[in-house]
Amino acid sequence: MLFGGLGLGGAAVLGGIGLAACGGSGGGAPSPAPTLRAPTPVPGVTDGVFGLGVASGDPLPDGVILWTRLAPKPTQGGGMPPRDVPVDWQIATDQQFRSVVRAGTQTAQAAFAHSVHVDVRGLEPGRDYYYRFRAGTVLSPVGRTRTAAAPADGGADAATGSLSFALVSCQDFQNGYWPAFDAIAADRPDLVVHVGDYIYEYDPDSHFPDRRHTTPQTPGLDQLQTLADYRNRYGQYKADPALQAAHLAAPWVVTWDDHEVENNYAGLVDEPGDTGPEHQDPARFARQRAAAYQAYYEHMPIRVQLDPGSPDLRIYRRLTFGSLATFNVMDTRQYRTPTPGNIASAIGPAELGRTNTNGTMAGAEQERWLRAGLDASRTRWNLIAQQTMMAQLDGQLPAGYGEILTNLDQNDGYRPYRRRVLAGVRDSRVRNPLVLSGDLHCAWVNDLRVDFDQPETPAVAAEFVCTSISSAFFLVNDEFVRANNARYNPHVRYFRGDRRGYTRFRLTPTECRADQRIVADISQRRSPVTTDATWVVEDGEHTAHEA
Repeated sequence: MLFGGLGLGGAAVLGGIGLAACGGSGGGAPSPAPTLRAPTPVPGVTDGVFGLGVASGDPLPDGVILWTRLAPKPTQGGGMPPRDVPVDWQIATDQQFRSVVRAGTQTAQAAFAHSVHVDVRGLEPGRDYYYRFRAGTVLSPVGRTRTAAAPADGGADAATGSLSFALVSCQDFQNGYWPAFDAIAADRPDLVVHVGDYIYEYDPDSHFPDRRHTTPQTPGLDQLQTLADYRNRYGQYKADPALQAAHLAAPWVVTWDDHEVENNYAGLVDEPGDTGPEHQDPARFARQRAAAYQAYYEHMPIRVQLDPGSPDLRIYRRLTFGSLATFNVMDTRQYRTPTPGNIASAIGPAELGRTNTNGTMAGAEQERWLRAGLDASRTRWNLIAQQTMMAQLDGQLPAGYGEILTNLDQNDGYRPYRRRVLAGVRDSRVRNPLVLSGDLHCAWVNDLRVDFDQPETPAVAAEFVCTSISSAFFLVNDEFVRANNARYNPHVRYFRGDRRGYTRFRLTPTECRADQRIVADISQRRSPVTTDATWVVEDGEHTAHEA
């Protein structure tokens, strides 16, 4: 269990002077033991203050972000008094906190919804740690985290060890429960990678009485607008016990997609097809985006610099795990140009994407950042975590008749951009590139080519698209998709759309192994999770094969 030491004994340790000393080096005297001030009752801080749990993220070889938010009433503004509150924290090598290696106090500021982000440094690389918080005399649950491995001399050729991680996206609270997160918690991976749609912005409307969304300040628009709207929605999602369990089990690396702000937005352009009161000009939408981005920061274990009130927040970043793997974590929403055609459904002629020569999903600066990172990488595996499926997905509706259509909100709406990115992957000669994607609510394994219209050309990378945690499948049905794939998408190696779940990975120096994990029934809180198929990419190969 991850909740040891939460009774009176745990409180005594947390406030005490008998914490184990940090080990010294070279036979010298040990470092002083990390100590905390005595527990002091704080007015307004009572049991339930850690109702959103705890989390960690963005691991480095010597550090990690620890997160919590004080919120006894998470869907009613948080329920905290309107003043700052000191929060104590500890990180230890054991669950009982007998060997505490770092400790301190950080202020939970009312201006940031009493959220706490602690950037702990001075840790050892490649090992498990356990952490917890205290507000007043109340202890939080205990979370497990893990630092990244240190690079080995010799770079990719000297890569050792392994890295396990889960790839997840799209957790629509109203569409069902989240057994996938319970399964991830049971896996105890080294890392969870979330590629977007952590919340959904829609109005209350669910078949499950206990899964109805919070009511926004202005109902009827089917979108959130104010900082209070977004905070309450995050509070609702993060109070879910399965999501909390997955956060307790491992550090997360997160990025957003569209629903953290508004469906299919692009830059400062709101949802295509919006009219009347739903439509917002760029100035109004910038205020909405600023609120959404601040709420995202307040609820995520992420290492970023927030400028309150600004509609801008740089979250693209790079994380390295020894000489084994580099994750290039992208943001393809904040900087993208408008979706071609401005079509409400986003489904339109493929030609609109082909001729979108001035379009970009990442912006010129981020495109350069990605290419520079690929050029400089010295790790065995190089992963690009981004939002929407990168592989081409063309089709006809009905299959075999009429105009060639595509989802213009995906990379298919920005084909010259995609060509630049994949040409950069090819030309960088980076070792073992992999693309990680989500958004589409179904699972895929794809070969990626610079030019998908020339299927005889070699693949430059493999792509894994995870299915959704709970969001509904919307591509007609599996048979329709398979019929179109047979005609137009020969690069698709695997597809399944009728089940929710996640993709479980294990990287070693010799292979990337990916299990397609599926949930039997998301209408139940507890439901079996099994492996539907396992796909493997061998070191030096750019395509996947079924195990």
